[in-house]
Amino acid sequence: MSGIKGRVYAITGAASGIGRASAIRLAELGAGGLAICDVNIEGLDKTKELCSLAGTKVVASTVDVRSQQQVQKWIDNTVAEFGRLDGAANIAGIAGGAGDTTCATIEESDWDRMMDVNLKGVMWCMRAQIPHLLRPGGAIVNISSTSGLRGFPHNAAYSSSKFGVIGLTSSVAGEFGAEGIRINSLLPGPIRTEMFEAGEAKGLFDSEKISKLTCLGRMGKPDEVAKVLCFLLSDDASYVTGGESFSSIGNVSQRFDTFQRNGPSMVGMLPAEERITGLR
Repeated sequence: MSGIKGRVYAITGAASGIGRASAIRLAELGAGGLAICDVNIEGLDKTKELCSLAGTKVVASTVDVRSQQQVQKWIDNTVAEFGRLDGAANIAGIAGGAGDTTCATIEESDWDRMMDVNLKGVMWCMRAQIPHLLRPGGAIVNISSTSGLRGFPHNAAYSSSKFGVIGLTSSVAGEFGAEGIRINSLLPGPIRTEMFEAGEAKGLFDSEKISKLTCLGRMGKPDEVAKVLCFLLSDDASYVTGGESFSSIGNVSQRFDTFQRNGPSMVGMLPAEERITGLR
């Protein structure tokens, strides 16, 4: 994969799941430096350790992407440390619906939190990153979801935030494409991450049912998403921008309520501390 070796990348949501897998993949491909962030300090330290095995310099920072000030400081520090920024993967996000919550019953705080992390967080990241990427070769990948293409019952806040990421990405790609920067959104399907496994242990998910709804009969793995993400960051994707790329095991064609053992929502309502940024 061309155009990764020696370059510097900023990655949010790097403590686990797709974020960790993407950081490791970039390190294995020879990235010269990685600035990784999350709110999960222990997970972040583990990711740093794993990436360092490939010989890549890694700087880990605790950052809440809801805060413009924290994000800006993180990117400023990244450029000060490495002297440059070549690309970014904005992966931090919280997943899930709200159990049996509907548009008529969802709490404003739940709605705002979903939008602040999943949508506003991506905006703050791009706002801080773009000034350092305005040259040929600069690239950003924002994580959306296949839920950003189709709304599902009891999942309005999550789906809306992911629809928003697609629209935001497309708009910003058009604003800065002429200056050489490429910006794409990546839409994973059902992926087996640490957060998924925690939810399944509590009866919120059923991996067997989900697997049966995919074309390949299984869920995806974080490293499979990471490979697509790294392609989009690489020079091999030099004529790809403003679009949506998929990392899914076929279309999940049935309603999300078939995914869950008990209740109407695929993702249920995990406690706030378990629906934290980066735990995809």
